Amino acid sequence: MKIGIDIRNIGKKRTGDEVVFFNLTKNLAQIDAQNEYFLYTDLTDPVVLKEITERLEIQDKRNFQIISLKTKNRFTWNFWTLQKYLRAHPVDVYLTQYITPFFVPTKIKILTIIHDISFKVYAKYIKFSDLFFLKILMPLSFRRADKIIGVSDFTAQEILKYYNVAEDKVTWIHNAVGDNFLAEISETQVADVKKKYNLPEKFILYVGTLQPRKNLPTLIEAYAKLPTETQAAIKLVLAGGRGHNYDTNIDKTIAKHSLQNNVFLPGFISEDDKPGIFKSSLLFCNPSFYEGFGITVLEAMTLGMPVIASDIPPHREVAGDSIVFFNPERSADLTDRLNNVINDTVMHANLAQKELIQAKNFLWKNTVRKLLEIFNNLND
Repeated sequence: MKIGIDIRNIGKKRTGDEVVFFNLTKNLAQIDAQNEYFLYTDLTDPVVLKEITERLEIQDKRNFQIISLKTKNRFTWNFWTLQKYLRAHPVDVYLTQYITPFFVPTKIKILTIIHDISFKVYAKYIKFSDLFFLKILMPLSFRRADKIIGVSDFTAQEILKYYNVAEDKVTWIHNAVGDNFLAEISETQVADVKKKYNLPEKFILYVGTLQPRKNLPTLIEAYAKLPTETQAAIKLVLAGGRGHNYDTNIDKTIAKHSLQNNVFLPGFISEDDKPGIFKSSLLFCNPSFYEGFGITVLEAMTLGMPVIASDIPPHREVAGDSIVFFNPERSADLTDRLNNVINDTVMHANLAQKELIQAKNFLWKNTVRKLLEIFNNLND
């Protein structure tokens, strides 16, 4: 088969969705020498393209080719530049995320990966302009797609719940962690990361986007209720870029409790540095109201770090009973869990053991094999 993949997010610091497409592509290159792959991007800088090629480890893969399609912006790329290219150079299967190209030959089978539908469930947290396009384009994309792929069973069920699509059109594949989380992490790496991002000695960690649905003000409120001596010894680190849809209540809650010297916002953390920042922390917390999968929870579990996470279905799907859960509507509940994990070293060891066992259920190679099955079934 000729398989096209939209890799525009690779190299753009897009956190979760970049991680997914990077690891899908890299692992496809490792296990599939039969099919031809065409990787489409809007990046044109030869240096950056070379770096992506090397990171994906496809420089010696004859069946993998990066195709750079220059355009004015992301809208014209998807709705004109790419579609024009695919009409002239058709593939059998095209894999993208969310918005599909509409005007390509129907013989091209289109798959779209959906990381979550938070824009549907928590519309109040989405910019009006973004919501306007999503409300119009998502139903059209689902209609054009030959297969809709959630990153969890939960997300697949959410798609069926909120959109009028046939059940046999929707499936799911699980995310996993990158190879950098499976390698040994030295004390030197940990020290280098702490110095690079100016991190405190001991801290509770959150990593991800800083959007309203991530419920970070509740984490700050919970931290503010910890004993004074605990706050003096242990800080709070919220790692993520202050980019699109930043939750301004983060700053307000920090100011409300005068925690400017206790809460650190180091900004975006590169994928290479993520294992080091996890290992630098005392524990990891994800207080999110809504996730499609919860990749950072799995990343922390893979490293055996104590994890406290909101009690929502995707976190249960990923973690089973291996982590500590709390009610995301109640900051006091989170405070209790933080106190328990911070002060109980036996709990630390028990959590690490259970998490490491559970994390072994998620491997990119298994995910990619399932994805190849989906490709093959579309072309039977």
